[in-house]
Amino acid sequence: MKLNSLSRATEKRKAQTVSYIASEPPVITTSIPSRLNTERILYAIAGGVLFMLMLLGFQQFYLHGKAFPDHPIFPPLKGVIIAHGLSMTCWMVLFVVQTLLVVTNQFRTHMLLGFFGIAVAISVVIFSSWTAIATTRLEPELIRQGLNRKQFMIVPLSDMLKFGVLVSIALWNRSRPEIHRPMMLLATLTMISAATGRIPAINNLYVATIWGQWFGAFFPKLVIGLVFLFVKTLFTQRFDRWLAGGLTMLAILSLLIWQMAPTVAWERVANLLTN
Repeated sequence: MKLNSLSRATEKRKAQTVSYIASEPPVITTSIPSRLNTERILYAIAGGVLFMLMLLGFQQFYLHGKAFPDHPIFPPLKGVIIAHGLSMTCWMVLFVVQTLLVVTNQFRTHMLLGFFGIAVAISVVIFSSWTAIATTRLEPELIRQGLNRKQFMIVPLSDMLKFGVLVSIALWNRSRPEIHRPMMLLATLTMISAATGRIPAINNLYVATIWGQWFGAFFPKLVIGLVFLFVKTLFTQRFDRWLAGGLTMLAILSLLIWQMAPTVAWERVANLLTN
């Protein structure tokens, strides 16, 4: 009798336990692999957007072999401008390919291409800086966003300095993807000022505003970076402090550099570089 009573009590407790567990609300979790894959896809999409902006901004060069704004390339500059264009294009293509390799888990190929990327990055810095100085020295005067050629030269030269630093940080942290990925994206983003500056539809949105006065030609890439940070946070449910920190530094530097462009101090540097 006691045994039957004990058995019924045990079964009752089991039933209560099952009922309690069943009444628990389901816990929805996002797996880490799923979040990482979403992040990788977003980087690939960002690479595609930047690549399309480059094609749109430099369409005169790609389709007609002309310089901005729609005039033949000055003969003494043809060689360096073509080398500059090829190196920039190669970097953008490589960035898109690298992001796609990560999405498809082809990490070995991604790492092998990284060595080639170092050579491309060096060529980008050399030919872009050379082109900026040579065009300022040899081409006719041109006013862009209120700056003459010597004043505006600070834009491409500072972009190359930022590009080199960001690529170096990314390479140093190549075994830490949470740092490597955002630094590579920001490095590529620094190059996009030249393309967006050649798209009137973009320039007309901000040049005459306070944002144009504060950040000048750097403003579009800062907006692109902010949009990417917002979308990435929304889809991954995680705030990327490395991307946010790097973007903040770019914004501060952009503000300081643009304000420095029309100063006497920069004019002296520009004269030294072009004379």
